Amino acid sequence: MMSRRSLLQAAALGTVGTVCQAADPPFALPKLPYPDDALEPYIDAQTMQIHHDKHHQAYVDNLNKALSGEPELAKLGVEELLRRLDTLPAAIRTQVRNQGGGHANHSLFWQALAPASKSGKPGGQLANAISQAFGSQEKLEESLRTAAAGVFGSGWAWLCAGQGGKLSLETTVNQDTPLSAGRQPILGIDVWEHAYYLKYQNRRAEYLAAFFHVVNWSFVSERFAKLSA
Repeated sequence: MMSRRSLLQAAALGTVGTVCQAADPPFALPKLPYPDDALEPYIDAQTMQIHHDKHHQAYVDNLNKALSGEPELAKLGVEELLRRLDTLPAAIRTQVRNQGGGHANHSLFWQALAPASKSGKPGGQLANAISQAFGSQEKLEESLRTAAAGVFGSGWAWLCAGQGGKLSLETTVNQDTPLSAGRQPILGIDVWEHAYYLKYQNRRAEYLAAFFHVVNWSFVSERFAKLSA
């Protein structure tokens, strides 16, 4: 029980009857925009559960931990942190690169997927840009599959939007992101084994062929239009 003196001090500070609550962490795991099994049979529900609830959650938790002593940096969005990666304190730079990259990459990944019945086709400005850069959607998908198949070990293949709406392909290792090089990803293919191994084992090519059945082209088209505006 608090002494009379302690009660008076607490009252003066306005703390009597209040409970101290820790501030919410700066980053949180986004919810999937569809049920775990919505991408079946192309991406199975168990993979989605583990990939989202375990792997992505771990990136978020570790990013929050890395920024726990940097309150000003914690106010920035994850994409902004990754854009200014080279300017971050050396003590946290690698963690932000790995954990922040994992958070940003997966946040885009979930949004760029949709059930096969809602996958659709590229539209508007994106359809025109694909035609100019690759000749057709089919040739774009073939080029992305080839790029993703060529990633050695863990990493990503990306479709990026550049200045003037020009499209380009690139790959990154681990959880690196085109954002850190000043480019804007609009679609990414995760080729870490945890993205496909339960269903496809070592058959990455089968996973890559299945992937394009569940691309949310409406989201990708809208993202491209916003970045090109």
